[in-house]
Amino acid sequence: MVNVLFVCLGNICRSPMAEAVLRHKILKLGLSEQISVDSAGTGDWHVGKGPHEGTRRILDQQGISYENMKARLVGSDDFGNFDYMICMDQSNAENVRRIPGGQNANLLFFMDLLPEEELREVPDPYFTGNFEQVYQLINAGCDVLLDRIIKEKL
Repeated sequence: MVNVLFVCLGNICRSPMAEAVLRHKILKLGLSEQISVDSAGTGDWHVGKGPHEGTRRILDQQGISYENMKARLVGSDDFGNFDYMICMDQSNAENVRRIPGGQNANLLFFMDLLPEEELREVPDPYFTGNFEQVYQLINAGCDVLLDRIIKEKL
């Protein structure tokens, strides 16, 4: 099983959107038995809550399930459990590195999947309100990530 973890700040906007989008793509390709996806945050404000209304709205528009998704924190156990830990921005990566065991974590930046984009971080729609922009970036990046996983791990 290949395990993927998306990381953002509160785990209610960007990372659960990426989790839901990648799960949807995996399901469509029949790879659910080979690739597992999760998401987590580095801040504890929303632990136990479902995705943000804006994330739910955009996923509903796209017919993508977010059922049973609840915000959680990145923990030390995650470092040994995930093949890919993908941070939405530099601040998230710095927060992950402060967690015991995180200093040596092999982190990827989501926007490195999209080198042609000018943006180097996924904007946080909790603050910008632009969930559509974030969905477009995440949808494109998840296509690249899935191709990479298939080539590297399957």
